[in-house]
Amino acid sequence: MDGTVLVADDDRTIRTVLTQALTRAGCKVHATSSLMTLMRWVEEGKGDLVISDVMMPDGNGLEALPRIAKERPGLPVIVISAQNTIMTAIQAAEAEAYDYLPKPFDLPDLMKRAARALEQKRRVVPRVAEVRTAGDDLPLVGRTALMQALYRLVARVMNTDLPVLITGESGTGKSLIARAIHDFSDRRAQPCIVVAAADIDGLEGPAAVIARAKGGSLVFDEVSDYDDDAQARVVRMLDTLGDNAPRVLATSQIDLAARIEAGTFRRDLFYRLGGVTISVPALRERVDDIPLLAEHFLVRGDREIGTRRHFSPEAMELVRAFPWPGNVRQLENTVRRLVVTSSEEEITRAEVEAALGSQPAMEPLRGGGEGEKLSASVARHLTRYFDLHGGALPPPGVYQRILREIEMPLIEIALDATAGNQAKCADLLGINRNTLRKKITDLDIRVTRRRKLM
Repeated sequence: MDGTVLVADDDRTIRTVLTQALTRAGCKVHATSSLMTLMRWVEEGKGDLVISDVMMPDGNGLEALPRIAKERPGLPVIVISAQNTIMTAIQAAEAEAYDYLPKPFDLPDLMKRAARALEQKRRVVPRVAEVRTAGDDLPLVGRTALMQALYRLVARVMNTDLPVLITGESGTGKSLIARAIHDFSDRRAQPCIVVAAADIDGLEGPAAVIARAKGGSLVFDEVSDYDDDAQARVVRMLDTLGDNAPRVLATSQIDLAARIEAGTFRRDLFYRLGGVTISVPALRERVDDIPLLAEHFLVRGDREIGTRRHFSPEAMELVRAFPWPGNVRQLENTVRRLVVTSSEEEITRAEVEAALGSQPAMEPLRGGGEGEKLSASVARHLTRYFDLHGGALPPPGVYQRILREIEMPLIEIALDATAGNQAKCADLLGINRNTLRKKITDLDIRVTRRRKLM
């Protein structure tokens, strides 16, 4: 590695570590804790690469990027930040940073990125973009590798015209990702229209939707729920889009490839929607983000009621160990309820146990091996659920929570098999229609009617 690197960070340890590593790699290093000093070096023509923190004592590193680009077009800047949200990645991309890494970063990874930056150099003059203030109400928070990779992918596809398919379980934040792609893109001044199957019904439906979207974005929400007729209308609709057409986004909590193999989803529609696929991880796949998210929702709840709350260590341990089948949405609702109902400033483990006692506590059941009986699959998942609590007992109410977890997919599949006809579904299940309606409401099950029954 050859070149001069300018390092700006107010953390002495980080400056020392980077200086030593870069020097051993053959670079010359100038390190500072001041953004003003960094800008003076840039203006003097020093440096072949900048590695800068965001929050500095005398300024914001992201806000300095357009100034650096103006003074030294083509000078690559790697942004490092402890603000581990999607907003930081988007802002870094908008301000044309060469790369972005969250803290704590992996030193070998940073060294590889620095080497590529020094070798490639940037050949184009960066576009100076407006740097917007981070949105506190966007709960796309996380420092895990999965979320950081997601942030960088969102930032890369944001200002392209490629269609984007966003997949993930219910409650993971698919709609937030779609909204972020629109709100921080070049189309943000135009409408973002969320499209349900009913919106494109009839002869005028598709044209009306396109007219409403103008040159903005169309989001086909939970497109896996669309019936055959709706899917065909979407295909025809997308084929008519011309110049100044809206950006096409879609979300799905169902594996569309499996639906294609089953013959319930059109292959041609999948190809039209899947220019780029963004998979949003389930919360149980990024356990280390749970305390960060819980704190985020605590702060939001505190603003609403004007009282500061915090979790006791034992309470946070339980929150972290819970598998959160409802993902981020379930976590948010639980934390906000605890903010309101807790009697003291510190939220106790007992209060968390009581809040979780009325909620599902298993990860969604997945099919086992070929020929595995349902009882064996359930036993396997129950064993893992108890193991997740590390020797401690789960919160009280296990029986009802497990029944709920099995009941929900049973009703959803029965509704799908009867094309959403609740009378036929109730007859199939052998329960009263009013009982079915109550369960649909209590379990928050989405019902989609189709014209043809199986």
